[in-house]
Amino acid sequence: VSDDHYLEMGQTLSLEDTIRAEAKSHNNVHLMLVDGMSKLMTRQVENCVSSDFYVGGLKWNIVILQQQDCLYFVLAITDSKCIGSNWKVNCNVTLTIYSATSSFLNHNRWTWFCFDANNTTLLVSIPVKNMQDFTVNDKSVFSAEITNVIPQSLDVGWTPRTMGTAESIKLMEVERNKSKFTWKITHFSTFVGEHHSSYQFTVGPRKWYLRMYPKGTSEGKGNSLSLYLHASDYVTGPNTKTLAVFKLRVLDQLKRNHHEIGQQFWFGTDGQKGEPKFLALEELHKASNGYLVNDQIYIGVEFFYISATQNMI
Repeated sequence: VSDDHYLEMGQTLSLEDTIRAEAKSHNNVHLMLVDGMSKLMTRQVENCVSSDFYVGGLKWNIVILQQQDCLYFVLAITDSKCIGSNWKVNCNVTLTIYSATSSFLNHNRWTWFCFDANNTTLLVSIPVKNMQDFTVNDKSVFSAEITNVIPQSLDVGWTPRTMGTAESIKLMEVERNKSKFTWKITHFSTFVGEHHSSYQFTVGPRKWYLRMYPKGTSEGKGNSLSLYLHASDYVTGPNTKTLAVFKLRVLDQLKRNHHEIGQQFWFGTDGQKGEPKFLALEELHKASNGYLVNDQIYIGVEFFYISATQNMI
């Protein structure tokens, strides 16, 4: 059996085929194949977040992260109806990490659980050293099956699912020659208006743009230049969350001692991430820093890692 195949009932199935078979035979399951586990294990990427999925008329997602030599597999209820303090959702949950070696279902946990305002997540932990049993060719598969959903103090109506859902999330290093975007702004002091945006550029499955507030916004208003990365249109589908690991920067035009701040964020359909107090106006205008020369400034972003998602059903 090759590394990219699993054993099930004496037959050899591709990993993808086995995932599809699981989804077709379990109506209330969501499966997530993570391609790029080494990036999670080495903390180059802080976490991997599934697409939103619906079971029992409620929205959920899966989060995979590594902390203190343990991998944490987290199921979170994220529905906007679950607000306030007096809601409850009782259900049966199976969290499964699929084996890369012998039997297909190798490490799972059945439990009856009550989600409420104080318990919005359920998790399984596994020592990182044991993850080699659940990883093959840098891929691991996680699933959450949610059954017998009983909401309390929630107005929930839904159509029963006829099959499960499955997706593949690839965590990729961005090619160096495609990783940087620089926005040259001339006549900086003449800008009017609260904010200004760059033109769009493409990295991975999304289009992006930078938004700059010359005199700040939020807690940076009046004291800082505020800077944000925005995700906009999808170049390739599906329209799901997209991870970006990146640095925002203002370039030093004299000594190349750039001012930069690193970020990681899973961008939704119209998300943004940045810093309201990105660069103090006092530092921006200090001539020796080289950020503003002849009323000209260079603002940039560099991408290091990005995700691409594919539906498998």
